[in-house]
Amino acid sequence: MTVIGNMAEVLQVKVGRMLNFSYLVWDGETGEAAVIDPSFDTTAVSDELRRRNLSLKYVLLTHHHFDHVQEAEHLASSTGAKIAAHSASPIRADISLRDGESIPLGSARIVTIHTPGHTPDSCCYLMDGKVFTGDTLFIGECGRVDLEDSSPDDMYGSLLVKLRDLPDGTIVFPGHDYGKTPTSTIGKEKESNYTMTPRTRDEFLKFIRS
Repeated sequence: MTVIGNMAEVLQVKVGRMLNFSYLVWDGETGEAAVIDPSFDTTAVSDELRRRNLSLKYVLLTHHHFDHVQEAEHLASSTGAKIAAHSASPIRADISLRDGESIPLGSARIVTIHTPGHTPDSCCYLMDGKVFTGDTLFIGECGRVDLEDSSPDDMYGSLLVKLRDLPDGTIVFPGHDYGKTPTSTIGKEKESNYTMTPRTRDEFLKFIRS
């Protein structure tokens, strides 16, 4: 478990056989909190909510795959939190989000970045200089685009337009522990992640399909 502070604090928890990361983020002043991609085992997250006397306001889902949503309903029903997901998601959600929409968490706001490619409903959440990238961007890699509902063409725009345009200092929190480090920055990924190398759309499609 790793806690990273700033205006909004983050607890990163690795869970399950697929090396998933679940996240607890909270506003230190108000105690309002959100959990991103509750998966497999939420014991550490639930314990931290109680220990810090936090009020869980949202359960945020980066996409609908089972390893990212498994505990969403249980966590929401046990705390009264609202489930939020992109409007393209097949998962039941109390809050339907679109690209660029934001929701408040204490004094901060969580901005939705729709990043289709891995799935049509894939999105990232930007908050206080931190971006939670689900299965869109890993450390040193990107999410699969060979699944039934994946789109290499959409992944081009998500990686090489939307995420590359974020400030270099933005901290990257991925959905799985697949890299050399558990976190990175957009600047470091632009330098070292071969999937974010500048390419034309045609060059990217040729590369990603190979």
